[in-house]
Amino acid sequence: MQTIKKLIVVTLTLEAKLVLWRYQPKIIAVTGSVGKTTTKDAIYAALSSALHVRKSEKSFNSDIGVPLTILGLENAWRNPLMWALNLARGLMLVVRKTPYPLWLVVEVGADRPGDIRRVARWLKPDIAVITGVPDIPVHVEFFRTPLELAREKRALAEHVKESGRVIVNGDDSRTIDMSAGFKNVATYGLGKHNTYSASHQGILYEKGKPIGTRFRLVSGNLALPVSIVGALGKAHTYGALAAFAVADVAGIDAAQLRQALSQWSPPPGRMRVIRGVNGSTIIDDTYNSSPAAALSALDTLKEVKIPEGGRRIAVLGDMLELGRFATEAHRQVGVRTAQCAERLITVGFRSRATGEAALDASMPEANIKEYEQNESRRAGQELRGELRDGDIVLVKGSQSMRMERSVEKLMAEPERAPELLVRQDDEWKKR
Repeated sequence: MQTIKKLIVVTLTLEAKLVLWRYQPKIIAVTGSVGKTTTKDAIYAALSSALHVRKSEKSFNSDIGVPLTILGLENAWRNPLMWALNLARGLMLVVRKTPYPLWLVVEVGADRPGDIRRVARWLKPDIAVITGVPDIPVHVEFFRTPLELAREKRALAEHVKESGRVIVNGDDSRTIDMSAGFKNVATYGLGKHNTYSASHQGILYEKGKPIGTRFRLVSGNLALPVSIVGALGKAHTYGALAAFAVADVAGIDAAQLRQALSQWSPPPGRMRVIRGVNGSTIIDDTYNSSPAAALSALDTLKEVKIPEGGRRIAVLGDMLELGRFATEAHRQVGVRTAQCAERLITVGFRSRATGEAALDASMPEANIKEYEQNESRRAGQELRGELRDGDIVLVKGSQSMRMERSVEKLMAEPERAPELLVRQDDEWKKR
């Protein structure tokens, strides 16, 4: 099976290289340990209002996902016939010229050393965006240190075209260090020192309940007020800032950019606001989890204003792929949870360290409840009957923890799960 997979990857990569050579699209490549998909989607929203653009679907960011994006093909999973059809379609795109996007927005990830470098060598982006590498990043399990992972991310910028642009998160010390030595670098972030910054951040409310995020994008004398309905958190501000920087390079008009970002609907499972049962509100952050993302999500939970009688509740599944950093990371999240929430529900054996740390940080033992690895659905079902008007529930965990199953049990409209939640296609439903 591994031999067949390698053959498919090699063939798809060859076809992707030929397609890039034939059609010569501008390539925007996004990497980092936090916020890649949100940033990629924000960039696509900003550019698609004025340009013919294609983006990576979902999180197609691997040695097979990047070629699939370039070729405009879907993942065939374990279906040999579909893979054969994909290879045939890729070949036809090379042989017979057809309309093709002028811009590609591609997400590039790394699970192991060399993953990004192998792709970057032939991808050669026009713009590289690096979102950030925190102290304990996700996917660090197979890297000796976070610094080694940061160097892997840097490989994307090393292969930017001579006339290209490197855009980095200027609030992250590692990405700033990574950009040293490159020319034509721009920074984005919340700090005023950045080329593109944000101010006046806040949460949008409707009838006393959170519905979205507002802020101003600032560059020089230009300030664009933007509201994003349907999602909370700084990740969307950072994504919009990166989109602001890329749109500037692409020549998108500021007014058009503002309208595009205001109409942007962030992807499922990324701090999305969903109506919960009994008048509660769910913050669905179930796509994946890392220590930095979990801490940021908890800070947002604390920031949300709740009516009298309402409670802040955190439902947290294990954070995976952290290797030897796992226990420390889960304890950090537990301490922060005690500062940001009244109740904690954990799912998975790693998250027991989260509960222990929350207890040590003075959260009452009666307010902490633990579930086993495969009990995300049960955790949601049992919490459902306890929710009341004004409660705000943050649900988060790594992909394999399937915390979206908790969200489905808490939703006021579970019939909308295929529309609102992550991992709702048939392949994921079988797992």
